[in-house]
Amino acid sequence: MADFGKARALLRDFKGGAYLNGIGVLSQVGRVTAELGQRAVLVRGVFPGADQFVKTIKDSLAAAGIEIVGEVQGARPNAPREDLARITASLRPLETDVVVSFGGGSTIDAVKSAIVLCALGGSIEDYFGTGIVTAALNTTGKKLTPHVAIQTAASSGAQLTKYSNITDLKTGQKKLIVDEAIVPARPVFDYAVTFGAPAALTADGALDGVSHCLEVLLGAVGKPYYGRVEEVARAGIALVVEYLPRVMRNLKDTEAREALGLATDLGGYAIMLGGTNGAHLTSFSLIDILSHGRACAIMNPYYVVFFAPAAQAPLKLVAQIYQAAGYADASIGAKSGRALGVAVAQAMIAFEKKIGFPATLNEVPGFSRAHVARALVAAKDPQLKMKLENMPVPLTAATVDEYMGAVLQAATNGDLSAIKNL
Repeated sequence: MADFGKARALLRDFKGGAYLNGIGVLSQVGRVTAELGQRAVLVRGVFPGADQFVKTIKDSLAAAGIEIVGEVQGARPNAPREDLARITASLRPLETDVVVSFGGGSTIDAVKSAIVLCALGGSIEDYFGTGIVTAALNTTGKKLTPHVAIQTAASSGAQLTKYSNITDLKTGQKKLIVDEAIVPARPVFDYAVTFGAPAALTADGALDGVSHCLEVLLGAVGKPYYGRVEEVARAGIALVVEYLPRVMRNLKDTEAREALGLATDLGGYAIMLGGTNGAHLTSFSLIDILSHGRACAIMNPYYVVFFAPAAQAPLKLVAQIYQAAGYADASIGAKSGRALGVAVAQAMIAFEKKIGFPATLNEVPGFSRAHVARALVAAKDPQLKMKLENMPVPLTAATVDEYMGAVLQAATNGDLSAIKNL
């Protein structure tokens, strides 16, 4: 059974008193923002019911003596470059001590990047990759404006992390900044904000959280932080596997909604311990046909088979979770090697089918072989090499076509036997 207490304890260990999370905490935003400054810009998402929450935020900021010097609309899904440019242009002329963002991962990611561009200038292309922002800050002596990131969706954990994903809609390709310098100074998540989220958004977000936990776990074998990743992943994945089907049956199940909030926060914790890999990398090339979480959910079972020989301990743990929830029989515990990977992949697919997810890329409207070609090209991009390096079976640009190509072939038609193991 999933453990709320364990999840909360892990998050306390992660962020201590810096993280304002729970049910009903939105009215405390003013208090945490006042620790950073007295003049704030509010960048806010637009979604049904958002206005009531924005009013709570504004009232809390006013009560804390904070002046709102500007209000800017947030970003569309996947944080398009055009939205980043608009937000950056809006922030530049404003004299502000702190930026407060209220939105899902796309708005938070766009604000992270906008703050970088306001401080350092240049093009967003200059900062894609790992540690480039920190290097630029050290060279110039400049500082980033503090960021209070208020999450609205149980999904990316963007309020907790060092990642900013930005999308070029013209090419259909997503790239990212990975840098400790862009971690929001004060993360906030009132899980009650998610209670009205529709079923599709809820499922996509929850499976994004599973992807964060799973991919980091698979890549952590032999690393000094493996023990902590195992704790985080076990708690996060178990919460989703137990409670997501409950939410899909009853969207007003507030206990299950809180569980998904905790689970996706743990996903955010996971990606601060290690990095995501195969499924996330491929998802960056599927943004025109799939939401991020759904793309990762489709791809992960196939990468599990590819990674299996190098990730036996993590897969034993994952097998236990899915078996306990009824998605695999007792024989899964006796399997090893590739056979264990296949059994875990089948259990994951069974879970995803139960919540109405497609199991193959061929089931996705608009999918074509062009998406496979785009994904293979993107995997060789030096700005995304951290994803290849995070794999439990690391690939190079020279081996991408053969091995990742086989994974993508399997994901296209569901044939796990097509996957080659190094």
